[in-house]
Amino acid sequence: MKVLFVCTESHPFIKIGGLGDVAYALPKALRKMGVDVRVIIPKYSDISSNFKTKMKHIDSFNVKVAWRNQYCGLEYLEYSGIPYYFVDNEYYFKRDGIYGFYDDGERFAYFCDAVIESIKHMGDFKPDVIHCNDWHTGMIPVFMKDNSIKTVFTIHNLKYQGVFGKEILGDILGLSDEYFSENKLKYYDGISFMKGGINYADLVTTVSNSYAKEIKTPYYGEGLHGLLENRGAKFLGVVNGIDYDVFNPKDDKEIYFNYNINHLDNKLRNKIELQRELKLPVNRDIPMIGIVSRLVKQKGLDLIAEVIEELLGMDIQIVVLGTGEMHYEDLIQYYSYIYPSKISSNIYFSNEMAKKIYASCDMFLMPSLFEPCGIGQLIAQRYGTLPIVRETGGLKETVLPFNKYTRKGTGFSFKNYNSRELIKTIKNAVSVYKDKKLWKEIMQQVMEKDNSWQNSAKTYKEIYKNLIYN
Repeated sequence: MKVLFVCTESHPFIKIGGLGDVAYALPKALRKMGVDVRVIIPKYSDISSNFKTKMKHIDSFNVKVAWRNQYCGLEYLEYSGIPYYFVDNEYYFKRDGIYGFYDDGERFAYFCDAVIESIKHMGDFKPDVIHCNDWHTGMIPVFMKDNSIKTVFTIHNLKYQGVFGKEILGDILGLSDEYFSENKLKYYDGISFMKGGINYADLVTTVSNSYAKEIKTPYYGEGLHGLLENRGAKFLGVVNGIDYDVFNPKDDKEIYFNYNINHLDNKLRNKIELQRELKLPVNRDIPMIGIVSRLVKQKGLDLIAEVIEELLGMDIQIVVLGTGEMHYEDLIQYYSYIYPSKISSNIYFSNEMAKKIYASCDMFLMPSLFEPCGIGQLIAQRYGTLPIVRETGGLKETVLPFNKYTRKGTGFSFKNYNSRELIKTIKNAVSVYKDKKLWKEIMQQVMEKDNSWQNSAKTYKEIYKNLIYN
């Protein structure tokens, strides 16, 4: 079984968010199950020269984009047992950053075409399935003319759809006027890469069962709920996982002290070291709440903003890591200046600091407005840090709310998108934290939970098999 996994980012080469983790961890898990899965991404200038110098040039060819032919170089590198291909084109990818350019529509239309053309230059590797991820790859199922190759399209976040006007993109994609009339589109209607992927892929998936149900409703469906509903059994939810080799408190070299489920004393030592590094008062008994997030409304920052003064009136410490909308960045920095003993603002992103926060904090706050799957709560659980989440999407699916009567649970949660429910849930978690024996029991339940890719990779292997042979 041969699968080409197409993405626009992948750890360890280049990563903006959770998508980059998935593009490394899922193929890695699938290869362990005997699937010949290979990954293809653009060769960005931001990829480290340590990797670039090791890449092997396979072939060069032209890719037709509208009225011009564009050069495409195909390069190869094996990392951690995973074969990676890189699409080389300096006109589109030799830039600082990978998203947010004026010509993103053209850049990723080129990438989609380049992926399809690259298959002819991969020697004896011809995929049975092309697995596309998010809007940037959505035109691959549209462009595919080889019916022997099946396509899977995974929605990681429906909010970002890659919509561009026909007057900008129609000619670049080579779409005829007939295409627009057949699809009942007007000249100025947007062309949605996401919609193309959903419409034309043989099978559509998303990153949790709960999110799959949510986005078939008008509230969460971003205008595509009807289309997703119409896909019927060809639209599935498969929950994400995390790489247990990358995220493992037992041997993680990026945290202060290693620990495991049976020896948790070093988790407390991590907390004390983080307090020292961030110049917070060293106090082993104070509840420490971590936030590792984009500082945007989707992640519940507006709820936090509504109750931040009440939160800081509690006997807790808060550690924030991330960047986002300026008013949320300013808010966090303002309160860290006013309450330096209560909140530490770290308005940047660092994988190492993120891991230190996961390993050191007692609780992890993630009160999202919506969350397709979420990676943060899974990593937090791996490190014995209890998530506080809103019951939406993958958060609802992966966090079992603690029940004081059964003493079971893997975190704390609230249902309605409401700041009063948020503060009530935080206060409940802090109250439970005071019972150190009970808290240790919950930590051990959390660390016993299997959030690896094992089960989901099995599901994807079965999905590929059914597509190929049915």
